[in-house]
Amino acid sequence: MAEVTLFHNPNCSTSRFALGETEAAPVEVEVVPYLKQPLGRDELLALIEWLEDPPADLVRKDGFFKDQGLDAADYTTPEAVADLLVEHPRLMQRPVLVRGDRAIIGRPKDRVAAFLA
Repeated sequence: MAEVTLFHNPNCSTSRFALGETEAAPVEVEVVPYLKQPLGRDELLALIEWLEDPPADLVRKDGFFKDQGLDAADYTTPEAVADLLVEHPRLMQRPVLVRGDRAIIGRPKDRVAAFLA
C-alpha cells in the first residue's frame, strides 16, 4: 500500500509539479488519474473528511463550472460537494494528496513539499 496517494490530472501544470515532488520524495506514491478513474460518492466523502481545507475548496470554480450554471454557494457541504464531483469529476480541484488520514489540495505549490516532509 502506498504511503501517499496523488489524485492527478496530467494536463494540469500544478498537478505535474506535485507528481515531480512526490517522485523526488522518499515515499511510495500511488498516482490516481481521477478523470479516468473517478471517485465514487463514499470515496469522495472520506476524502473530504480527511481534507485540511474546507469542502468547497475541492470544487474548481472554472469556466466549465460557470457554463453549467452552478452557484458556488450551493457547494459548501461535504454531501453537496461529493454529489457534484460524482456528476462532474473534472470539477475536482487538483492535485489532491492523501497521506494516512490527512489530505490537502496541492495549491499553492509550496504546500506539497511541506505535506510530504
